[in-house]
Order: sequence, then C-alpha cells, then structure tokens
Amino acid sequence: MKKLSTKYKRRRLAALAVAVFLFAGLGLVGYSLLAGGSPAVAESPERVQGRISEEVEKKFQRSIPERIVETVRGPQIETPESKRLELSVPALDRVDGVPVYDAPESGYEKALHDGVVHVRGTGFPWQKVANVYIAGHRVGYPGTKSNLVFWDLNELEKGDEIFLTDADGKRYTYEVFSKRVISPDTTSILRPTRGKNIISLQTCTLPDYSHRLIVQGELKSE
Repeated sequence: MKKLSTKYKRRRLAALAVAVFLFAGLGLVGYSLLAGGSPAVAESPERVQGRISEEVEKKFQRSIPERIVETVRGPQIETPESKRLELSVPALDRVDGVPVYDAPESGYEKALHDGVVHVRGTGFPWQKVANVYIAGHRVGYPGTKSNLVFWDLNELEKGDEIFLTDADGKRYTYEVFSKRVISPDTTSILRPTRGKNIISLQTCTLPDYSHRLIVQGELKSE
C-alpha cells in the first residue's frame, strides 16, 4: 500500500505540473494576441507608422552580420562628405525634393515627421552594390514633406523613374522593376542583391496598416 500511495502521489504531482504549464502557455498566447495581434487597432496610424523603420532595422541587424553585408555590398566609390539625400519621383506629385534623413543623425521619429528616412544599416546610391532602403508615411503630417508622401506609392509601375540626389548634386536614376506587399516580419527585403544597386521604397498598406508595400528600382544612370 505504501508503494502504491507513493506512485499515486507522483502521478498527481505530474498531472498538476502539466496543468500549470498548460495554463501558463494559454496565458502567454492570450497576451500575445491582445498585445501584438492588431497594433493598428490599438494605436493611431501615425504611431504605428512611426515604428516601421525601427522594427525593420532591428530585424535587419539581427539577420545579417555587418561583415557579410559589406562583402556583398562592395566598396564605396566617390563618397560625398554628407549622407544627405533628396528623393523625387516624377510619377508622384508629392514626391519632389523630399529630404531623406539618415537615421543615425536625426532619429526615426523626426525623420518620419519631416520627410522620409534612410533605414540604418542599408546601402547608399554611391556604393557599387547596395539596397538603398527608404521608409515613409502613407498619411504623414500636414504642413511637412511627410504629408501623404507615399500615399499613392501603389500607383508606381515598372519602368517609372525614381531619382536620388546626393549632397554634391549628383543625381542617381532608378527604374522600377518590382512592386509587392510583404509581412512586417520579412527581413530579407533589406538585403542587397549581388551585382546590383537598387532602391527600396516602403510604406504601410491600407486600410489597416498591417503589411508593408515595397516598390523597388534598379540604378540605371548617374
């Protein structure tokens, strides 16, 4: 009887442990759904958009060691003293001389308020191989260069031109070759493509800002 009692106690303890783990697991699942399942509902569109670049930057930094990025990207050529850029897209009326802020200097919040932002860790147009990754608001702020800056980004088509102008006045002409919608968790979109210099323009999808609209172009002339 003593042996049977000990065995019974062990079974009860095991059953209790399983119940505790199940309860804790269900609690974590419920918390994740409430806290992160639909951020666009809990927060304003501006606040959600303001976190876009910080999210992708953190994921990018975790996804590829910098030494590998530099190996793929290749050496810089004729690097201007300032990293300041201006973005123009002839097919989009609102995108004409929009300042592109480099995140380490201005911070994402200010950059996305006053214009668009160059995501930290991605390439520049003067590099031989690069993915110049630029994020901007779909709605933005009235009275600033961010106001509806990428509102009609979805209207760009293959063959449309994208211009970047550096601090020395040199203009880089890109030609659109791709347009797609991706999940916010897709980090591969930030990676450079061997042998190419491309630009990636990112904004949120409508109406719920749940995904990311990406338009990419390849450098055709300088």
